[in-house]
Amino acid sequence: MGFTVAQGLMLVLIIASRMALSTANKGWQFGNWPYRGPYHPNNTQTSNRIIVGDSYHWNYGFNYTDWAIKHGPFYLNDTLVFKYDPPTPNTYPHSVYLLPNLQSFIKCDLRNAQKLGNATQGAGEGFEFVLKRPWQPHYFACGEHDGIHCMNGTMKFFVMPIYRWYR
Repeated sequence: MGFTVAQGLMLVLIIASRMALSTANKGWQFGNWPYRGPYHPNNTQTSNRIIVGDSYHWNYGFNYTDWAIKHGPFYLNDTLVFKYDPPTPNTYPHSVYLLPNLQSFIKCDLRNAQKLGNATQGAGEGFEFVLKRPWQPHYFACGEHDGIHCMNGTMKFFVMPIYRWYR
């Protein structure tokens, strides 16, 4: 019994993906991730309520792509909470849009985006967005001033929720 070319390619693909995952997660069990302790903060058995940007909230000048990478993985039914100050003469207004696809995300094209929160909805406790589409990316961006906060690359991020596997 020999391998077919397709079986060989599949084996190479599986080995490569396993190596990539093990490299990406290297050190988590030893607490070498930026968080203290042996476990990632989003490693729970129930849905989580996650404040976008942590204590910095949803503000200009913070790298949310980096934040999303450090806080992943995100799971189905996790809730993202967007908090930001309402507009004043001394602050920039913010909003939150859900972009329809990767091309819109890269170009910060808001034409077909869904507005999730306007400039005042992030005040106080903020507003919540529940991740309901498993294995599909959710692209978020600030849409104020025709997306200028998105275009500089900081006020945008995406997450791809996965199923929570119970032990």
